[in-house]
Amino acid sequence: MDLLVVNDNYVVAIECKSTLSIDDINEHVIRLGKLKRLLPRFADSRVMGAVTGMVIPDNVAAYVYKQGFYVIAQSGEHLLIRNGEDFRPRVW
Repeated sequence: MDLLVVNDNYVVAIECKSTLSIDDINEHVIRLGKLKRLLPRFADSRVMGAVTGMVIPDNVAAYVYKQGFYVIAQSGEHLLIRNGEDFRPRVW
């Protein structure tokens, strides 16, 4: 995990890559499955995942979406969450 965003109830674990791949997503799923055990401070938190990359191929973005992760992509000088309004994140 490259970034852990935390508040009182939620933890979002973000993986950052220059070019995001399906293997990166699968590894992130495994890490999220271990997070509460390895960081017991967050045992009662709702843990969600997100990924970001400079290049996110469409097939990878679709796979990320199916895994329940937020997809954060670059749009010019800004970042954009690419998930649709009907998206429901997976919670660990």
